Amino acid sequence: MLNFEYAISEFTEIIDGQLHKGSTTQSKISDILIDSRRLIAASQCVFFALITKKNNGHKYIEELYKRGIRHFVVSQLPDTDKFSKANFIQVDNTLKALQKLGASHRKKFDIPVIGITGSNGKTIVKEWLYQLMNEDKNIIRSPKSYNSQIGVPLSVWQINAKHELGIFEAGISEPEEMEKLQAIIQPNIGIFTNIGHAHDEGFINMQQKAGEKLKLFTKVDTLIYCIDHSEIQGVVIRSGILENIKPFTWSTKSKDCNLFISNKEKGTNGCKLTGIYKNEQKDVLLPFSDDASIENAIHCWATLLHLGYRMDDVAKRIPKLNQIAMRLELKEGINNCSIINDSYNSDINSIRIALDFLAQQKQDKKKTLILSDVLQSGRNEVNLYDHINSLLEAKDVQKIIGIGQSITEQADRFNIEKYFYASTDEFLSKHPFGSFSNECILLKGARKFEFEHISKALQQKAHETVLEINLSSVVNNVNYFRSKLKNPDTKIMAMVKASSYGSGSFEIANLLQYHQIDYLTVAYIDEGVELRKAGIKTPLMVMNPDAQGFDAMIKHNLEPEIYSFRILNLLERSIRKNIIPDNKPVKIHIKLDTGMHRLGFDDTELDELIERLKSNPSIYVQSVFSHLAASDDPSQDEFTQLQIRRFKSMSEKFKEIADHPILFHILNSAGINKFTDAQFDMVRLGISMYGIGVNPDDTPALENAITLKSSISQIKKVPEKGSIGYSRNFITDKDMIIAIVPVGYADGISRKLSNGQGKLFVNGKFAPIVGNICMDMCMIDISDIPAKEGDEVIIFGKEYPITEIAKDMETIPYEILTGIGKRVKRVYYQE
Repeated sequence: MLNFEYAISEFTEIIDGQLHKGSTTQSKISDILIDSRRLIAASQCVFFALITKKNNGHKYIEELYKRGIRHFVVSQLPDTDKFSKANFIQVDNTLKALQKLGASHRKKFDIPVIGITGSNGKTIVKEWLYQLMNEDKNIIRSPKSYNSQIGVPLSVWQINAKHELGIFEAGISEPEEMEKLQAIIQPNIGIFTNIGHAHDEGFINMQQKAGEKLKLFTKVDTLIYCIDHSEIQGVVIRSGILENIKPFTWSTKSKDCNLFISNKEKGTNGCKLTGIYKNEQKDVLLPFSDDASIENAIHCWATLLHLGYRMDDVAKRIPKLNQIAMRLELKEGINNCSIINDSYNSDINSIRIALDFLAQQKQDKKKTLILSDVLQSGRNEVNLYDHINSLLEAKDVQKIIGIGQSITEQADRFNIEKYFYASTDEFLSKHPFGSFSNECILLKGARKFEFEHISKALQQKAHETVLEINLSSVVNNVNYFRSKLKNPDTKIMAMVKASSYGSGSFEIANLLQYHQIDYLTVAYIDEGVELRKAGIKTPLMVMNPDAQGFDAMIKHNLEPEIYSFRILNLLERSIRKNIIPDNKPVKIHIKLDTGMHRLGFDDTELDELIERLKSNPSIYVQSVFSHLAASDDPSQDEFTQLQIRRFKSMSEKFKEIADHPILFHILNSAGINKFTDAQFDMVRLGISMYGIGVNPDDTPALENAITLKSSISQIKKVPEKGSIGYSRNFITDKDMIIAIVPVGYADGISRKLSNGQGKLFVNGKFAPIVGNICMDMCMIDISDIPAKEGDEVIIFGKEYPITEIAKDMETIPYEILTGIGKRVKRVYYQE
């Protein structure tokens, strides 16, 4: 928020804090920071040192102080003499303080506020309401999906005097959370979208969950909901809430409601809805035909009617609704560029979020923003574009391309390389696309500017089959394992070998580095060198150092795994050649063989090894580790425990001679949550980062992060007794409708899945593979599945887990992921 300032004394009083005043001359607060990586301007910014299961914000006070932050809200008071210029506001709980601030700030503004909750559709309804009304009102809304205990106060904090309507969403995962969000949002209009199975684990049953969500609406004037949802209707009636508030209901089944949807006609390009309100009937064309979009659109219809819009207004506006992009996508672009597509809107809050994502990308040194006019900001355009320029400078963006009349008129506001065009068409026709080279390009445009045409022009043309990697889910899975560590000081080493199991080494390494992973591991030296060249600075272990690569390894500060005397000899030879000074030794990782009988030193070799290490000051033992052979197999738990005991015994010899702390680690993904007493100083995380649970106890908590998908190229009818595919190995026993999908064994799909052995997922149903799988395509039977050419086909993903297709292929998920061909485009996205 830029238009509202708090004096430090008022701010302290609001959050019930105790002020420890420093010598800073800053006496006002106008901005909040909770993530040290997202600092833009230190002036008048306060840092809330939040403590969560994943992290402790107090660790970043010193760093932020050096970067100019002078206001801190803390629950653990540091040595204030070290930070003499800083103000520290001490509270019992920093999260509660943040929520108090949000609630207090909300009370300063007497504007209508819509609060939205439900199991699904919250963000879509919020964004569609914004699309439908932003021409009429200056609207403040939650950025993206900021609906949590932290996200809601941050959203409400953005309200300023120019806003005329607020739209905020609220999500909960357990009881007693919604009351806190209600006190912050203080909605006077409520929308209860639906109730489903999301976060079931936090509630006794569906009724309890519905009742908890209903608490958002205890003080609203009007509650909008669908009476067809029996769980919602039941809890509303039982709660007695209707004694104090007015319902605005809709239904597709009962006329006993405010808005009755009397007819639905689905077509290929959308759905025609017929609605009756106050005896007026109107047809509304919705440009979507899926059930979820229909429900979301009717919620918006009902809300517009409640706010006084006429049925004619609704019928004109809803057909213009646009699909909401719920994620930031990172794709390969032309001329070795990377493209971040976030072009469904360009409001100031979403620009900040997208610039954070751009700043995370280290693969291209040059960063470019293509930005349209920022519409409906409610701010003076000079100040608006001055602020955007400061954001670009803070995030080290070197080039801006502005599209639109307003941004072009403010070209002088920008102090970096810049180009401006009046329209998207003018940019596409006049800008020299050959000038884009080795840069990361962020697309951020209001919907009316149709930036999808720019995205299409900039993207590298590729195979229709894509491997999608959900970066948000990768982070959530890593944080799940973080939460299972008994000691918060235990480190995590992440495996990014074999191109991060086929998902892309740099992109995953860059993500993990941003989220402060402690160690990365690659298989070979050249993989590590490439990561270093791409800007990865996190410590990197190399599992299989080769004789020719030790010089490069030392040059790029890579840390070899030493598993034999031969490898140790090669390292020592390279150290002598490179004249490594004693005060800058090479860090190494000693591999012990405790029963895997693959690589590693045996117990009988340790005395000689230790003497060698003691005699060479140019070598620094960073860690000692071993590899479990069968931690994922409960029948082998006794052997796993034997390995752990051997490792502890062998490790003692290193502890006896060490003059510095050594990291000891043996647990892999399967063992982290299973053998907690063996977590030691570090654990290693691999395929489970992608939601592939190796330990059954972990699987329910993990999120699928990787999906292989394609589309239907052609649909054709095959008569009874017709043959399909090479060698005529499949003969139809009836008339059949088949779909051809452009994915084959060159993309990693085993021929073992041919002729009914495997299946793909199409429009909610499984379609058996018919005929032999070809190099570049396969055929599936869709006789009983409504489908059309261009429809999405899931090879594996959330709907059809990779563990299941692995069984059909008689292999393991590791082999499938690492076997996906390079021609399959990788698409990275962040929700």
